[in-house]
Amino acid sequence: MGKKEMEVVKNLDIERYMGRWYEIASFPSTFQPKNGIDTRATYTLNPDQTVHVLNETWSGNRGFIEGTAFKADPKSDEAKLKVRFYVPPFLPIIPVVGDYWVLFIDPDYQYAVIGQPSRKYLWILARNSHLDEEIYNQLVEKAKEEGYDVKKLHRTQHSETPPEIDAAASDTRGIWWIKSIFGK
Repeated sequence: MGKKEMEVVKNLDIERYMGRWYEIASFPSTFQPKNGIDTRATYTLNPDQTVHVLNETWSGNRGFIEGTAFKADPKSDEAKLKVRFYVPPFLPIIPVVGDYWVLFIDPDYQYAVIGQPSRKYLWILARNSHLDEEIYNQLVEKAKEEGYDVKKLHRTQHSETPPEIDAAASDTRGIWWIKSIFGK
C-alpha cells in the first residue's frame, strides 16, 4: 500500500515567513556537511515574489550556498515551493532544483516542518536556535503522521550565541560542498 498524500500548509503568508530560520533537526543528506553546526536559512522576498535563499552552516569555517525559491504552481494555495541552487557554489553553473513543502507552521510563524514528496528530506526549523522539547516532540509527531521515518532525524547542534557572518571566516571556494558529496 502506498503512503498517504502529504498535507501541505495552505495560504502561507510568504511575507511573515521571511527572515532567519534555524535548523533544529534534519535528515542527514549528501548536500550538507555532517559536522555542520549553527545551521540556518535566511529568506528574503524579492520584488518578483520569488525568495532569495541563503543557507549557512559552520564546520570550522562558514559554508554557505545561495538560491531562489518560487511557487511550484503559482495558481495553487498550497505551500509547495521549488528551490533552485547552482552548484558548485564556487562556480555556479549547474542548476539543481528541489522541492520545499511547508508541511506545518504554527500560527505565530515561530516553528515549521519542511519536507518534500519523496520523504527523503525533512527539516524542523525555528526562529530561535533552541526549541522547547515539548514543541520539538509535537513537530516530530507531525512529521511521523506525514509518513516520515523520524528515527532518521538528527538534532542540529547550536552555540549558545549563534555566529554572525562578520565574525566567521567563509569558505568561498566551496570546499564544504565538495566534502559533503563524499559524506564528510
